[in-house]
Amino acid sequence: FMYSFRNDYSEGAHPQVLQALTDTNLVQTCGYGVDPICEEARDLIRTVCAAPEADVHFLVGGTQTNLTVITALLASYEAVIAAHTGHVNCHETGAIEATGHKVCVETSPDGKVTPAMVEAVLARHDGSEHMVSPKMVYISDTTEIGTVYTKAELTALRHCCDEHGLLLFLDGARLGSALTSPESDLTLADLAALTDVFTIGGTKNGAMFGEAVVLTVPCPHFRWHIKQRGGMLAKGRLLGVQFQALLKDDLYFDIGRHANDMAFRLRDGFKALGYEFPVPSPSNQQFPVMKIQTAEKLAAMGFEFQVERVIDEEHIMYRFVTSWATPESAIDDLLNALAQCQ
Repeated sequence: FMYSFRNDYSEGAHPQVLQALTDTNLVQTCGYGVDPICEEARDLIRTVCAAPEADVHFLVGGTQTNLTVITALLASYEAVIAAHTGHVNCHETGAIEATGHKVCVETSPDGKVTPAMVEAVLARHDGSEHMVSPKMVYISDTTEIGTVYTKAELTALRHCCDEHGLLLFLDGARLGSALTSPESDLTLADLAALTDVFTIGGTKNGAMFGEAVVLTVPCPHFRWHIKQRGGMLAKGRLLGVQFQALLKDDLYFDIGRHANDMAFRLRDGFKALGYEFPVPSPSNQQFPVMKIQTAEKLAAMGFEFQVERVIDEEHIMYRFVTSWATPESAIDDLLNALAQCQ
């Protein structure tokens, strides 16, 4: 195919990450993430998050990370509150439910969770032993439809969680895109201050694989949960090496910003040709509406993208995702092909 806009993890890893892996390839360390390289990466994350007491762990993938965090922090009868579009609800094959925790969802027009949504879920649960007890609010930044949280929105959620004794968990699988979005005023330090646990996603922002979990709430046996859930990588240093490389000299943010810039170039080109975007996204996921025939022509010309949702018999909203590796030429080729399909 000419170019895939299906996701932001089709490529391997950023060259600086690959170089760091190569440079340390023959270094011998102990396993399971307790090596000096992972310790240095943990210290680096604590520093950039201004959270010297945070507990930092490295896991391989997002779903594995989400189910481990939720299992570790909740009792067996406790539940998670999420938007209906939330990753733990839609894209994890019931992984959270498989660990014994119900996901309580509320419909969200923009993919974000609000205090009012949390209150609505709580109002449906009577506090008796006959129902699960909501204990955690799960959010993602960016959301699954490309929107981002502001500091005011996250602060409001923090106050709501404090009022009701709830934990706040932010899934940062696309945190690089979120924090460099022009609509975001959040920093890593803000996330550490306002959430109980959040993740720094590597898989979708230049790493070969890997997510960093930052816990600001005590969970003394978190490593036991990682091991029990099959998440403890024997060659754990490979995770530490990658996060060291990504967080050095702001590389993580530079490549997140590039992904956004390419997405905006794509969006503006679509708009110039008259296409509409029902979901305004200030990040690296864009959702134009196209005629099905037009999309089929683009696909036949070698471009890959995904269906998001059906609009009507003739139109579908599609998802286009850009990455740290997307070149301007790929965007220009797509827009030129789109113009030919008009």
